[in-house]
Amino acid sequence: MSRRVALTMTVVVAAFGLTACGGEDRWCEHDATDKRVGDSHCEKNEPGYEWESDGGKTKTKTKKKSRH
Repeated sequence: MSRRVALTMTVVVAAFGLTACGGEDRWCEHDATDKRVGDSHCEKNEPGYEWESDGGKTKTKTKKKSRH
């Protein structure tokens, strides 16, 4: 019975992960450069590419103040 529960939990977690990245709020990026690339790289699970999303937030860069 515990195997069935573990399998069910795995499927539920995977389903939530897929729906969180679904839609047009995601894009494929080259991991080392963080540049957007064609979705085909991520769809093929090529190493060095990953799906990105803003998670409802916009990316902003802030300057760090240096202490001298």
